Amino acid sequence: MSTAEELRAALVATLTESGSLTADWVPSVAAVPRHAFLPERFWADEDGGDTEWRRDKDPERWLRLAYADVPIVTQWDDGAEDGEHTVPTSSASMPTMVVEMLADLDTEPGHRVLEIGTGTGYNAALLTHRLGAEMVSTVEVDPGVTSAARSALRAAGFAPEVVCGDGSLGWPVAAPYDRLISTVSLRTIPPAWLAQTRPGGVIVSPVSPLLGGGAIVRLTVGDDGTASGRFTRSSAFMLLRQQRYDGAPVDDYLPGEWPGDSEQSWTKVDPEAIGDDWLSLFACALALPDVYYRRNDYGEGRTWWLFDTAVTSWATVDSVPGESRFEVRQSGPRRLWDEMEAAHNRWTAAGRPGYDRYGLTVTPGGQTAWLDDPGNVLL
Repeated sequence: MSTAEELRAALVATLTESGSLTADWVPSVAAVPRHAFLPERFWADEDGGDTEWRRDKDPERWLRLAYADVPIVTQWDDGAEDGEHTVPTSSASMPTMVVEMLADLDTEPGHRVLEIGTGTGYNAALLTHRLGAEMVSTVEVDPGVTSAARSALRAAGFAPEVVCGDGSLGWPVAAPYDRLISTVSLRTIPPAWLAQTRPGGVIVSPVSPLLGGGAIVRLTVGDDGTASGRFTRSSAFMLLRQQRYDGAPVDDYLPGEWPGDSEQSWTKVDPEAIGDDWLSLFACALALPDVYYRRNDYGEGRTWWLFDTAVTSWATVDSVPGESRFEVRQSGPRRLWDEMEAAHNRWTAAGRPGYDRYGLTVTPGGQTAWLDDPGNVLL
């Protein structure tokens, strides 16, 4: 059985060889014991599954997964222990993603950093090892997760400021910050983060638009209190709890029986072709920030339902394998499928741009997405 030190050295080598781990972060990743921040029971697998592993039952596999380049689920359903697990709500991120986001942060000794989403405490430990405890504050919304992370940090010899609170409010007590990093995803960047980051400071965060897809954005805060920057890579993080969204019941959009007052049309674009491509869906989602979807299987096909958050408009598209055109129904002042198809066509016409051609500009009043240049707004 390999020791934790051997496995950690192997992880450092793997991350270095892939180009994900930069030289300035090697000492921290080599020194901080990732396994010391994991619970005795977690869910992970090297094939991407969510198999349960217990340290007391299979210590060798538990330790190997602790240093594998895989994400590890540490909590389900906000900690509820009754019933079946449905939604993962806390985790230890994939090491590749951890070190790439730290590289995006571009922090240096002397920087004061705020982390949103303490989770296991591992990321805070890396920051503390590099910058010093007095330069790191970390905020976690879940009291149980906060307590476990604080204990793990202390046991491993790290003492950053650990706060239990609403991450969307930041932590003004230690502001202003040179860097802010979030390990939870958001629909919109909170105004408090801009206010608490000094001009010239950097914010790194996953962004998950309502419609789907997700990517890491790297923003630089300007002298005027706004922030702007490009996306760097795809991501799939758990959402900030304050920004979770539950759509209205279908009956609120469609009184009576389907198809109601909808108009029929046809499209040659299969919605599955959009939904199965994370980048394509992300591009459409940036252009349609107030639209979300649900899918229902029927027979051999699947119906896509599109809704707006204002509860004024809806659309359905029937995706049937082997067909060359697909039935569309739309109702309300907006034609949601037409908007989504147009967004997809613009992405295709632009050469199917990758994440790094998209960007975000954030002001205290909201945010806008753009392609290639902040002047080329997607809305």
